[in-house]
Amino acid sequence: MPDPQEHFLDGPSLPTGVTRFWLVRHAIVEKTARQTMYGTLDVPLCPQHLSNQQPAYKALARRLPRQALWFSSPLQRARKTGLTIQKAGNFSAPMEIDPAFIEQSIGEWNGTPHDTFPALLKKPAPPFWSIAADERPPGGESMMDVRQRIGQALDNYAQQNTGQDMIVLSHGGAIRMALSHCLDIPVDTALRLCIQNLSLSIIEHIAGYWRVVAINELPDFQESAE
Repeated sequence: MPDPQEHFLDGPSLPTGVTRFWLVRHAIVEKTARQTMYGTLDVPLCPQHLSNQQPAYKALARRLPRQALWFSSPLQRARKTGLTIQKAGNFSAPMEIDPAFIEQSIGEWNGTPHDTFPALLKKPAPPFWSIAADERPPGGESMMDVRQRIGQALDNYAQQNTGQDMIVLSHGGAIRMALSHCLDIPVDTALRLCIQNLSLSIIEHIAGYWRVVAINELPDFQESAE
């Protein structure tokens, strides 16, 4: 088993041969959906943002490894984001769909307008998330459930694909829970992390240990599209 002490990063480049996940949050969804708690509703991306943010997709394509396995949540906002990055960088890898990387399901509360959503809650919401970590909406799942779901998926993929890069198109809540799992921190603490649209978070699995390399790294949205 390799020694984690041998994996100190002394430069900007990440070495190959490490079990590494590149977690990308999907792009901004269309305007009407943004007015609601869309949860696991299969809402589309915003066409205007998709067009205007092409430089960011190209920047992400350059940042991501060329030789990697690609995974996505089944929701179209994640898949479309991944396909747009692939097109921007001329990637040809297939994209495997895995429900383990989907956003928190809020069940019967999907589609509730933001202004009426708090009235549905039985517990106070934390400062930077809409639902308490242990509150499970009717027909849905708690964030603790999400952490267990995505943590198990990460552990399984790390064992199955040792030494490989894996790119995962996912969601803000799911990525927070991936970080909660890797850092072994409470769900409430992980919900204070900021995970923006089109941000990149990087985690590694080395000698049985999880390491976080980057959280909420944003691409350059302003660079030339040429």
